[in-house]
Amino acid sequence: MLTKKNREIIEQVELVSIDSLVPQDHLLRAVEESIDFNFIYDEVKDLYSENTGRPSIDPVVLIKLLMLQALYGIRSM
Repeated sequence: MLTKKNREIIEQVELVSIDSLVPQDHLLRAVEESIDFNFIYDEVKDLYSENTGRPSIDPVVLIKLLMLQALYGIRSM
């Protein structure tokens, strides 16, 4: 005989730190500690308008995405 349990909807919230999910000896931690990416802002400041257009994606994020592609052999975004 097929029986069906009455399951009440249980809402549960779990707070997890992304930092705690990445091992301490991970390659990307070493990259982050070794490279100060702040130089990128000086390199690209002339390419961005201060008061025209939509807000841009942080150029450091774009460079880090390209690094991830190169390090992990990802061929497309």
